[in-house]
Amino acid sequence: MSAAKVEATVPDKPVEDEPQVISVVSLKTPVLLTVVAVALLAAVLLGSQAGDTTFRLSTRSDFFELPEITVPAEGTALGAVVVMLLLAAESWRRYATRKRTPGWVAAVYAVVGLVGFLSWAAAGGTVPVVGLLAGALALAVPLVFGALGGVLGERAGIVNIAIDGQLLAGAFAAALVGSVAGSVWAGVLGAMVAGVVVALILGVFAISCYVDQVIVGVVLNVLVIGVTSFMFTQVLAPNTAELNTPPRFSAWAIPVLGDIPLVGPILFRQTPIVYLLYVAVAVVTYALYRTRWGLRVRAVGEHPKAADTVGINVNRTRYRTVLIAGAIAGTGGAFYTLVSVSQFNREMTGGAGYIALAAVIFGKWDPIRATLAALLFGFASNLQGVLSVLGSPVPAQFMLMLPYVVTVFAVAGLVGKSRAPAAVGLPYRKG
Repeated sequence: MSAAKVEATVPDKPVEDEPQVISVVSLKTPVLLTVVAVALLAAVLLGSQAGDTTFRLSTRSDFFELPEITVPAEGTALGAVVVMLLLAAESWRRYATRKRTPGWVAAVYAVVGLVGFLSWAAAGGTVPVVGLLAGALALAVPLVFGALGGVLGERAGIVNIAIDGQLLAGAFAAALVGSVAGSVWAGVLGAMVAGVVVALILGVFAISCYVDQVIVGVVLNVLVIGVTSFMFTQVLAPNTAELNTPPRFSAWAIPVLGDIPLVGPILFRQTPIVYLLYVAVAVVTYALYRTRWGLRVRAVGEHPKAADTVGINVNRTRYRTVLIAGAIAGTGGAFYTLVSVSQFNREMTGGAGYIALAAVIFGKWDPIRATLAALLFGFASNLQGVLSVLGSPVPAQFMLMLPYVVTVFAVAGLVGKSRAPAAVGLPYRKG
């Protein structure tokens, strides 16, 4: 073969394989959208509701009152089902073309489905939209504080199953310290300290002793339940007037903002602990993504060995983050005894810490998303109370389990593919 012929067969540049992007689309979303739409259709057809439903959008103290909206109960529900099925079909179409369902489809689906469900469930009654949403925000307060603590801990590589224990310890300390000091703010400070104590125990076993973090968290939850129940029986119950009658936060209406129709009563006529929540969400988000400390936290949660190589003390960073997370979660516990009821009761958190942990996963370990997830669960909790008052035909047993059903569907069906911090749950041994 001649040299010229050889040169002609050899390409001038090496042939490189172009990278191929393979998108994995989950079947969960279209299936879930279809199932929920069919379930609502079955409920409407099997439990026919005559009459109209009124949605009240304002309160009398607003700058001006928004008009009430009255809709036919069954017709609105059936119309909502049609829209939901169309959105589910769009989700199936995107799945067939290997495309993910966009966020706007899920958002519109949720709003339309909620309006349809409320129209059917509250037939012949009036839905106080302001009260429903304001109550949902209030009930979500401990969940949001717990979720923020969970996000910080897991971003640093520590699985915080002990959120429920921190909430319960915070509730106990807030009642005790608030009663003794006669101050709600002293109670909040006591709740923060209690959360830090539980977090310190978690840190000692998980960070220094290399014990499995999930086991430590579960044991701490059981331990806090036992200790607070014992203290309630032996100390608080016999001395209720002195040790278990803390003052309560009263609602503070922010001038001007609190009088804005619809938005004002929901966001700006809350207790100070809710305003503290707004600050906590903003500070945690900013600190985690916009500060050197946040960069170090995320580094030790993703690749602790690399962080150690550049001079970051991994275990010290984890300790600090876990203690801060404990203080935040403990603050959420103060809601139970300083806002909800003015005394401590055994196991009064009702497993809220586990729902907060689900919000962390649903929110993909992001403070804002975890907050929105916690608000969703708070809304589900308040919805069952409102519908019970309105005399909804939905069985009482289903209403009681509604918040947990929403939690399971949200995490299993809507979260999609999520990736936890790479080093979460893995103890770090230097060298």
